[in-house]
Amino acid sequence: MQARMRLHDWQRSALGPPGAWPPALRTAVDMMLHSAFPMFMAWGPELTFLYNDAYIPLLGNKHPAALGARFPEIWAEVWPKMVPLVDRALSGKPVYAEDMEMVVQRHGYPERATFTFSHAPVHAGGEVCGLFCTVIDTTSRVQAERRAAFALRVSDALRPLSRPEDVIASAGALLGRELRAGRVVYAEVEHESGRFAVPRLWAEDGAGSLARTHLHLDDFGPAIAAELRAGQVVRIDDTARDPRTTDSRGAYEAERIGALLVVPLVKEGRMIACLGLDTRHPRRWSEHDALLARDVAERTWSAAQAARAQSELREERDGSRYIFDTIAEGFALFDRDWTILQMNAEGLRICGLEAHQVIGHNHWDVFPESVDTEGGRMLREVMRTRTAGSAEYCRVLADGRRVWIELRTYPTRAGGVAAFFRDITDRKLAEDKLIEADRRKDEFLAMLAHELRNPLAPISAAAELLRLGSMDEGRVRQSSTIISRQVRHMTRLVDDLLDVSRVTRGLITLAQLRVEARAVVDEAVEQVRPMIDARGQVLTVRPPPPGALVLGDKARLVQVVANVLGNANRYTPERRSIDLRAEVLAGRLVLSVRDEGIGMDRELTGRVFDLFTQAERSSDRSQGGLGLGLALVRHLVELHGGSVGCSSPGLGKGSTFVITLPLLQEEPAPQAAPEAAAPAQGACLKVLVVDDNADAAETLGLLLAAQGHEVVIEHGSLRALERARSVRPDVCLLDIGLPEIDGHELARRLRAQPETAGTVLIAVTGYGQQQDRDAAFAAGFQHHLVKPVDLERLTRMLAGLRAAGAGLESVDRA
Repeated sequence: MQARMRLHDWQRSALGPPGAWPPALRTAVDMMLHSAFPMFMAWGPELTFLYNDAYIPLLGNKHPAALGARFPEIWAEVWPKMVPLVDRALSGKPVYAEDMEMVVQRHGYPERATFTFSHAPVHAGGEVCGLFCTVIDTTSRVQAERRAAFALRVSDALRPLSRPEDVIASAGALLGRELRAGRVVYAEVEHESGRFAVPRLWAEDGAGSLARTHLHLDDFGPAIAAELRAGQVVRIDDTARDPRTTDSRGAYEAERIGALLVVPLVKEGRMIACLGLDTRHPRRWSEHDALLARDVAERTWSAAQAARAQSELREERDGSRYIFDTIAEGFALFDRDWTILQMNAEGLRICGLEAHQVIGHNHWDVFPESVDTEGGRMLREVMRTRTAGSAEYCRVLADGRRVWIELRTYPTRAGGVAAFFRDITDRKLAEDKLIEADRRKDEFLAMLAHELRNPLAPISAAAELLRLGSMDEGRVRQSSTIISRQVRHMTRLVDDLLDVSRVTRGLITLAQLRVEARAVVDEAVEQVRPMIDARGQVLTVRPPPPGALVLGDKARLVQVVANVLGNANRYTPERRSIDLRAEVLAGRLVLSVRDEGIGMDRELTGRVFDLFTQAERSSDRSQGGLGLGLALVRHLVELHGGSVGCSSPGLGKGSTFVITLPLLQEEPAPQAAPEAAAPAQGACLKVLVVDDNADAAETLGLLLAAQGHEVVIEHGSLRALERARSVRPDVCLLDIGLPEIDGHELARRLRAQPETAGTVLIAVTGYGQQQDRDAAFAAGFQHHLVKPVDLERLTRMLAGLRAAGAGLESVDRA
């Protein structure tokens, strides 16, 4: 988008040439283009539309024509809904909307979509000149939630139905209304003839029908028939244009079918049924529509099959003992006086009883604990009203175990009742876990919003002070320091989220090197020492014995120990003690961190390493963090073949975390560091900065020049390669996403030419995952820095090169 904006003809736009754009607009556009979140801007009286790369997928086929167009014209189909929100933002008030549903047209057809977005007014010259929007397409998540809720509605609606026709009619009506279809057809296929019958059809207007009630699979056309036989879902958005309907277009016109969605049901290698939806006009069938239709098709078939089976069971009653004894559900038959006449083997197993303890006895004498349960009340209601019913209830067995039972009861012609029941304890336990996981997810999202908003407040205030101007140098430095500190904090939060995502998905690759345990402890302590000193805490360190080695990734092991120490620092009051002890026991390295913090109860110690788990916080959330650190610790330790545990005497009595890692017995082999040319001690460095972002390159160059370095700046790859031959720089800071040739290829060419073969190459990029680092080092870079650049780290790096003459031997693979 940055390149596209650079080439756009702005003379014909209401904004005019970019050189005349107000500073507030240029700053906001620069920030937007460098954001990974979908963003757009609407500027000026015409609400001229600007957006970044991440926003392109949300536009669909509106891109690239949307660039420089008017906001109301781009999103004309939803503009009446957006007007009040836009007016509020342009009046100077921020706007936030969560999961707002809209009908948009970005792929040629109207589609329902949901978005979460915020509109923020942008000021220039003391007036609101536009709005800035961050937006996330939440359609997939909302649709998944709707599918789950709809599945429950379908299950609840089908459960009490006893006739297959009623099951099919109810399922078709629910699906048709949910997807706004014109008709829904469920048809069962006759395997020998290839024809299928349509027992029931649902129509939106209540009057729809098919020209024929018996159809052949090939009536759809050979291409569609082949897909259905293969078990593939068929989605046709426009029957008049789809090549698969060419040979059967007349039939589709006769049935007034403009769009078609068909889900085949294939069991044991053959198609047994189809569920079809159609509309009179073309429409785009989404993946959500297909998933919903497939789920309903499966449920309809299962419920219809169950209804048929139960109907047969009711007709045969006690003469069908063999069937009852072989079904996977418990079955019991009662007479009008509640005497148990029959119970199958599965029912006896579920009840934990023998046949002689049940058959011939009164139900309420055998199961007295069920009298006041939901199941007991439902049984009496069925006996009284002669109407089928269902219930779920919990019963406690003699050994104290709690068992959840799903019970469905039907009246018999003899005046008694028949009951089908099954053990659903595992499902109930799973539901409880899902509820708990959902609660923890909600807590985490609230916490994430809090943690991300906290640094935004000082950043916003400091930026506003800089915008107002008229500040002395000290105030400018103070505001810059605030912004830098808060950006580092937000970067750490994002890094934690990315780390957990990569580790839990198995995308992380660990180095397998001999690592000295003492070095790991020393670096971890160095990282957390400023936080500990800031709170006046006393840290006691007992380092591991010299020569204690482990096999693994040093940076990740340092991260593990630092995370545990950081956790102790966060939950330990000021001026209290933290003890770090490392020792070798039975061939393993044992690291223990004991604190005098808030402690925890036994329930929390059992799940403290689970994702998003945290101790209770005070209302000011003073401890901070996202509940990711300890989950990351467990995953990384297990990847190193170790284990981690936690214990606490109780609330207010501190906690102890113990990390155990396998010890490496053999001594590390000495390795000679490769030599490389480096600048003389005490001399300033010649630094070549290559970045196609002029502002970023110039800013970095000014900072380096202020530190005494001789700086050369280039924005193009080929020009930089030519310039490097004459300048012969000591250090090259190269962006990766360069035009002409990218930073990797530029690094290879710099290595290949004799004038720059010994130059230290540092990658400066927005890509920070492990595969990005690996690609940079493979191309010849010695160091890898992620934007925004940690200036303190870069300064230390250059100072080391300047003072110590360290070149290639200082390859930074962290």
